[in-house]
Order: sequence, then structure tokens, then C-alpha cells
Amino acid sequence: MADWRRHRILMVSDFFYPNFGGVESHIYYLSQCLLELGHKVVVMTHAYANRSGVRYMTGGLKVYYIPWKPFLMQNTLPTFYGTLPIIRNILIREKISLVHGHQAFSTLCHEALMHARTMGYKVVFTDHSLYGFADIGSIHMNKVLQFTLADVSQAICVSHTSKENTVLRSSLPPAKVFVIPNAVDTAMFTPAPERLKSDEIVIVVISRLVYRKGADLLVEVIPEVCRLFPQVRFIVGGDGPKRVRLEEMREKHSLQDRVEMLGAVPHARVRSVLISGHIFLNSSLTEAFCIAILEAASCGLLTVSTRVGGVPEVLPDDMVVLAEPDPVDMVRAIKKAIALLPRIDPQEMHARMKKLYDWRDVARRTEIVYDRALKCSNQNLLDRLSRLQLISKKCLTWYNSIIKMKRF
Repeated sequence: MADWRRHRILMVSDFFYPNFGGVESHIYYLSQCLLELGHKVVVMTHAYANRSGVRYMTGGLKVYYIPWKPFLMQNTLPTFYGTLPIIRNILIREKISLVHGHQAFSTLCHEALMHARTMGYKVVFTDHSLYGFADIGSIHMNKVLQFTLADVSQAICVSHTSKENTVLRSSLPPAKVFVIPNAVDTAMFTPAPERLKSDEIVIVVISRLVYRKGADLLVEVIPEVCRLFPQVRFIVGGDGPKRVRLEEMREKHSLQDRVEMLGAVPHARVRSVLISGHIFLNSSLTEAFCIAILEAASCGLLTVSTRVGGVPEVLPDDMVVLAEPDPVDMVRAIKKAIALLPRIDPQEMHARMKKLYDWRDVARRTEIVYDRALKCSNQNLLDRLSRLQLISKKCLTWYNSIIKMKRF
């Protein structure tokens, strides 16, 4: 690749390996494919336990685990300027030309974008989640996002629903926001060599057992499905605060022999769990884009999912059965999926997924966004400060109104 077209990219997020999740997978696979295209990619994240300093991953991917410990939910403590010296050092040492931040909840991402713009670098932001507009936490997060993205060069969202949500929350011009979906490593997630027997139907759930992922829905859906279909068995992989409720449900309805609780499942074992089932169940209450659905479909499983966020955009209609996030409607959807199982060919589904989703395609489309970002004109400092001041005034007005409401 010609040197003038070769980007030197710094990926920044609080969420990266050895932690596992959608954001972590996205950053890793995108970085690997960008390296294949001839670009230089460096990742910056916080330290994980004793993993600190510089590490190298597959393909020569360089990762800076900076000596900041997570404060809450894998996020570092907001310091505003505490990270500036180390971010500046990495930007200069690696001769970075563009900074790419991931996830609105990442403190490190916000600080890196702010410092990079101050130093004159072009920045790109990718939003991986949906947030509301009504509760205090979401409103606060939206105000922070408006401040951080005030002069971002370009932004990326993983679904059209996510784009609408981000534009409304951050007040970004829609022309600056691009939709590039996630993908799946189809070479890793392959169907079982032999088709499973149909005398017993296994429904697989792999998810963090938290409220946002619909763990409370599972507590109501699983007993009813087991009552209606004696041949159905559940495998539940994942851990979280709602695991206790699922354990209690299993005891209450005497389903110990029909509901298997695996606990946390390492990413390397996800395929082996998926190929032991016929149906994949996703009960999320909010989802910008669900990579777990792609992994299940790549393994040849028929998916039953709640109709929320960007989920309806992920798979073709004949590969997924959608339901409202309501126990009665989810049981109906599972009934329909069980009836459709004889028509499902796992090998054919896997072949279709190979054509639909490819990380190399995601990397090529992201490369176009990088090219556009580097062509964006630089704002002078006065214009930038005036825009930030305007947003700060709006935020202060909102916070003062909240304080007055609490007094009354």
C-alpha cells in the first residue's frame, strides 16, 4: 500500500481482552483486518489484574495496557487530564495519524478523543450500545457524549437504529454518522459435523445474566416452555447478579434435570456449547446489534429473539423468530421455532452467514470512514472553545434544574 494511504490508527477503549464481549471482539477483529490491509494499528486500554505494559497479540497487534485500574464496571476513574501525558506519549511514539474511540460508556475513550482533538489529530468514534432519554443515568451520559463528540471528525454506529439513537443523543449531524454492522468469524463458528437428533430439543442461552439482557424474562419463559414441551431442555451459559433468580426458578419448578446452568463460558468454549443445541434464545431488553445472534446462526442454530433495538436488522426473516419482550409472546415465538426446526439446514445457514457477514468487509468500509475523517477541515481553537462553551452552558442549566427539583 502506498505510504500516503497507510493509516496509523490508535484504537482506544476501556473494554478489551482479556475481558470478553461485543466491543472487545469488534476492536480485536477490526484491528486484525486493518493490519491485513497494510495499516498500522495500536490498541490502548487499561490494565487488567497483572496485565500491564506493552503486549503483542496475533498478527503483531501492539496493545498498551496503561497502568490505570478499573474503577466501576471495567471503566477507569474519570480524571480529565490525568491520562494526557501517557496518551500524548503514545500518539507521538507510534506516529499516530488517527484516533478511533469505542463505546460511549468508556471513560478512557472520552478522554483520549478530547486530548487527541486538542493536539490536532483526527478522531473517529464508534457507538456500540443504545441508551434512553428519560432516566438520570442516561441523560447524564448523553450530556457527556454531546461534550466529547462536539468536534469529532466522523462517527460509526453498528445499526440504523443505533445511528438514530446516537444522532438524537449527541446532536451530531447525521451526515457525519455511518452505519457499519458487526460481523462474525465464520471460520471459528461452524456447525456440528453431524445433524443433532430431534427426539430432544435443546435451547441454548449464552448471555450476561443481568437485567438489561432480559434475565427476568427467562425466569418466566423457561418454566412455561418446559411445561408445554416435555422434550425441551435448556442450557444456560453466563454469569451475573440475576443468576440467583434463575437458580431459584429451577429449584421452585423442579427443573434441575432440564435446565443446565454452566456459569461463565470462556469465548473459546462458546462454539462447543452452541453446537449442542437446536435453538438460540436471546431475551435482551435493549440491543444495538447482537453479535451472539450471528455466532449462533453461523453454528446453524435457529434464533428466537426479542424485537428490540437493532436486532430486526441482523438476520433475514427465515433465520430468526422475533417476539416482543413479553413472556407470553416469547413462548409463542419458541413454539413457532420448534415447528420450523425440520426445515432448518445448519450447513446452508452457515454458508449464507459467510456471504452476509465478513470482518474484512467491515475493515474496508471503516477504511473509507478514516479517509473521510482525514479530509475534514481543522476547526480553529476559538471556534472549538465557543462550541464547547455552548454545550457546557446547556449541561449546567440541566444539572441546576435537577438540583432544584431534588430540593422540592
